[in-house]
Amino acid sequence: MLPQHWEAVKQIYTEGIATGNATFQSTVPSWKEWDESHVANSRLVAIENETVLGWAALTAVSGRCVYAGVAEVSVYVSANARGKGVGKSLLQALINESEKNNFWTLQAGIFPENEASIRIHEASGFRIIGKRERIGEMNHIWRDTLLLERRSKVIGI
Repeated sequence: MLPQHWEAVKQIYTEGIATGNATFQSTVPSWKEWDESHVANSRLVAIENETVLGWAALTAVSGRCVYAGVAEVSVYVSANARGKGVGKSLLQALINESEKNNFWTLQAGIFPENEASIRIHEASGFRIIGKRERIGEMNHIWRDTLLLERRSKVIGI
């Protein structure tokens, strides 16, 4: 992902927010805010015929050095490209990229209602390790998330 992809990434993020089941975010941050909060070496876009179909990126879970190899994944797919394997391909590519950059544990917080996201994560080696009940409020409704984790078989073993 390069800065010139931001407008397409922003649109796809906006579509994800609109579903109500992708994130607690209610608005898309600026490029500067997004750029500063995501790991620089693990950002991907899926492009077909010069159109961005989706994006994936990592966010560090902590600034403490002991957690340097642990990150949270984000995967978003354009409404026009959903159900075509784009999300699964992006997630697998993100896993590969994360391991090249010494990440040994990836985690995801997913709303239980987002069954497609849960399926692609499980198909990519993530396992549900817990349910975070009423972890955050969204539109005056307390929401649960499932916590999924994938431990690398090549880094940190």
